[in-house]
Amino acid sequence: MSWGTDQPGHPQEHPQQPQGYGYGYGQQQQPYGQPQYGGTPYPQQYVGHDQQGYAGEYVQEQASADYTAHPAPGPEPEPEPAPAPVPYAPPKPAARDRYFDTLRAVALVRVVTYHTFGWAWAGMVFPSMGIMFALAGTLMAKSLERPALKVIRSRIRRLLPPFWFWGFFVVVAMLIHDWMPGWQIVYWIVPLGDPPGNAWGEQAWEILWYLRTYLWFVLLSPLLLRVFRLAPVTVLVLSLAPILVVHFLREPPDNRFGSALTDLATFLFCWILGFAHRDGVLQRLKPFAVVVLSLAAIGYGGWYAFTHQAETGSYDLDDIPLAQAFWSAGFVTLLMYAKAHFRIDFAGPARFRRLDRIVTIFNARAVTLYLWHEIALILAVPLIDRFWDVPAFETYLPLESQWFMFGIGWLLIAVFILLCGWVEDVAAKKKPRLLP
Repeated sequence: MSWGTDQPGHPQEHPQQPQGYGYGYGQQQQPYGQPQYGGTPYPQQYVGHDQQGYAGEYVQEQASADYTAHPAPGPEPEPEPAPAPVPYAPPKPAARDRYFDTLRAVALVRVVTYHTFGWAWAGMVFPSMGIMFALAGTLMAKSLERPALKVIRSRIRRLLPPFWFWGFFVVVAMLIHDWMPGWQIVYWIVPLGDPPGNAWGEQAWEILWYLRTYLWFVLLSPLLLRVFRLAPVTVLVLSLAPILVVHFLREPPDNRFGSALTDLATFLFCWILGFAHRDGVLQRLKPFAVVVLSLAAIGYGGWYAFTHQAETGSYDLDDIPLAQAFWSAGFVTLLMYAKAHFRIDFAGPARFRRLDRIVTIFNARAVTLYLWHEIALILAVPLIDRFWDVPAFETYLPLESQWFMFGIGWLLIAVFILLCGWVEDVAAKKKPRLLP
């Protein structure tokens, strides 16, 4: 389950500049102005404060002597016309970082794949959630170069309108199917806790834990970033401590608060890792230490997942927070360090226009894709059931295949992106478009 924010976004990690990820560079210094006569500059001469009398008169006399010694022949030339003013052109946004954009796009594809097939190993092959939190942390660190309150307000504005638009349809559908909401319905306005719902709509709303966790990280980021910059490497390593505490020492309560606390502890390292990438901390680390510690974290996470299957019935990382935290920490560290150390930009794959176009759309419509993909998969089932009523479809189409449902799901996701993606443009104060 993953989403970008904004685009998910950054130097080259930002959806709005970003969403490119580029660092600004200082402009070239302009020459200082010089006094001119007849279009010909005179050399400037410094006159100290204690030389106002003699030195000032000398400069004036020397200039007069130069003029009389070389009188201009004939009539005095007409002054040159002033050059036409150059119209102001706003600076172009920095190019997006296609490495991060591609990671976000692949993470979204993996989310849809996992929710279609339910493969437990999918999270180990590509831990989408950890990757998305790390990318969001990088963007947040970049954005916090501006006033914190303004950044938080911007992030919330980009998140809530698409959530409200999607939530309206889900809430109405659950009300029609006998849902009786209580005061907890306020979480459908601001998802600081898991929004409530009934069993009928659970497959649609269960993904909202990600939005809730992301929102809390946004609110906590000004404080987290300040603490991180006091001792970057130490804070990064210690950010794994909360998941150890909630797992081994004090289990959180089985309610909305406990769920939020567990998710924050699980992905805190990945969010802080985004800070480390943005501040250049990763580039200063030694490759050997990074690789060894990352592989150790992956090894521990994998070992814990496979040796505790009896508790959950599977080695699925989504069901084992401790394993998820360490596996994601090691895996995402290697991805981010490779970016920083080898300066990977994925400029080559960007030459494939269709593929690059898909990556662009996925990043600009990350919230829409994440929110609506489960509904697309839900609707794919009754739609395929109708195909059985057509003899030709029954004969020639693999209606029983999950891969066929996977394809139909993506077609419906594309429809939702066209119909609902414009809300992300409105949230970002842009002109609404069918496709970015």
